Amino acid sequence: MSEGKVVGFIHSGITVKDLEISLDFYVNKLGFELLSKQVSKQEYISRIVNFRDLEEVKIAFLQIPGGSQIELLEYVGIERLAGNVRPCDYGSGHICIQVEGIEQLYKSLKEQGVQFRSPQIVDITAGANKGSKAIYMYDPDDYIIELMQKSAL
Repeated sequence: MSEGKVVGFIHSGITVKDLEISLDFYVNKLGFELLSKQVSKQEYISRIVNFRDLEEVKIAFLQIPGGSQIELLEYVGIERLAGNVRPCDYGSGHICIQVEGIEQLYKSLKEQGVQFRSPQIVDITAGANKGSKAIYMYDPDDYIIELMQKSAL
């Protein structure tokens, strides 16, 4: 009998308030590629998330340049609450995406109304990412996204 073990990464999921608003943000502002979009009323989803009264889930899969995938989920027909918390609060999370031209991207996103947690781009001065630059921003539902420009070293 084979032993169970982790063998890879498939995707990260982010629950959103409005799928169309989030798609505009991730596709049109960040440049992710829309791979698929669907509305699912499949009973197995209710069983996975353990919500018996779930009507449907609007789902989109996005490709991040470089290979990873993000799944956006809008749950319909069930009470939903905002899950945004501070980065230091347990249960919070973020995704970090690698960028080039972080200063130009920051300026462009600010001009488009994107909100940032960090007041400015930060130089990373120690640790595994020493020499890199990073900043925290928010998606339309206040989920934290870290933009990082890796050091050329």
